[in-house]
Amino acid sequence: MPISTDRMAQIRALVEERLQPTRLELLDESARHVGHAGAGAGGHFRLRIVSNAFSGLPLVQRHRLVHDALAPLFGAEIHALALETTAPDDI
Repeated sequence: MPISTDRMAQIRALVEERLQPTRLELLDESARHVGHAGAGAGGHFRLRIVSNAFSGLPLVQRHRLVHDALAPLFGAEIHALALETTAPDDI
C-alpha cells in the first residue's frame, strides 16, 4: 500500500473511531505543495467532516477534537491539515 494511502487509512480510522462522522471526505493535497517541507513523502491533507460531536461547539473546539483524535500522526505522518468541520444542524 503506498505511503499516502496508508496515512489516509490511518486518518480515517482515527477520526471515525473518535468522532463517528456522518460524512468524511479526506483529500491528499501533497502534490499541491511540491517544494514545501513535508511534501516529498506526502503529509498535506484536507479533511471535510460532518459529525454530531461538533454540535454546539465553536470552530476552535471542533478543530481541537480533530487534532486530539489525530495526535499520534502529527509530525511523523501529517505535516499539514486543512479542516472543514460541520455539525449536522449547520447544514
